[in-house]
Amino acid sequence: MPAFTRGHEQALHLGFEIAAYAVGFSAFLRGRGRIENDLPIAERLVVIAGAVLGAAAGSRAMHLLQVPSWTLGHLTDPSYVLRGKSIVGGLIGGHAGVELAKKAIGVSRSTGDLFVYPLLLAIGIGRVGCFLAGLTDGTYGSPTSLPWGVDFGDGMPRHPTQIYEILALTAIAMALRMARHRLIHEGSLFRAFMAAYLGFRLLVEFLKPWPGDYLGLSGIQVASLLGVVYYLRAMLKGGKTRARPHSGTR
Repeated sequence: MPAFTRGHEQALHLGFEIAAYAVGFSAFLRGRGRIENDLPIAERLVVIAGAVLGAAAGSRAMHLLQVPSWTLGHLTDPSYVLRGKSIVGGLIGGHAGVELAKKAIGVSRSTGDLFVYPLLLAIGIGRVGCFLAGLTDGTYGSPTSLPWGVDFGDGMPRHPTQIYEILALTAIAMALRMARHRLIHEGSLFRAFMAAYLGFRLLVEFLKPWPGDYLGLSGIQVASLLGVVYYLRAMLKGGKTRARPHSGTR
C-alpha cells in the first residue's frame, strides 16, 4: 500500500472523532425506546453526566499510566500530559462514573445496556479517523511482513491495528445480536460487550510498539486484563439481576 502523506491527518482525525460523538449520541437517543430503563429524565441526565465525567477522567488517567517511564519524563510537558486519550480508560472510567452517580441519587438499576450499540458505532467511526491520522495518532501497529501491512509514513509496513479493531467491533456487535435472547437480564449486554472488547484490546496491544512497563504488559493491557476478570465474574452473577423489560426488537 502507498505511504500516507502528512497533509491533513489531524483534521481528518478530529473530523471523525466529532462524527463518532455525534453519531454515537444520536444512536443512544434512538436506542432508548428499544432498551428502556424506566429512569426519570432527571436521573437519566445525572447518569449521563457521570458517564461523561468518568470517561474523561479515566481516558486521561489511562494515557498517563500507559507507559509510566514516559510519563515521569514528561511531567513538565503540558502537551504530553493533556493531549493523550484512551478508549479503554474512557470505558472503565465512564462505568465507574455511572456507578458513582447512581449511588449518589439512590438508583440501583443497571443502565449500561443503553450505551452498548452507540459505543460500538462510535468507537468504530473514531478508529477510521485514527487510521487516517497515520503516525500522528499513536494507534498504529508494529512492523510486519504480512501482505496487508500499511506504511503510515515512515517507510515501514505496519499492522493496521485500527482496521483490526473495526473488524473486531463488527464481530462483537454481531455476536451480541445473536446472543440477545440469552442476555435478558439488565446489565448483561453491557457486561458481555465490555468483556469482549477488553479481551480484544488485551490481545491486539501485543501487536503495537508500546513498552511493557508492567512485567511485559502495557498499562492498557493491565487495565484490560483486570476488566475482563471483573466483567466475566459479573456475568456469572448476572442471573441474580432483574430481567430487562421487553420493548420490541433490539
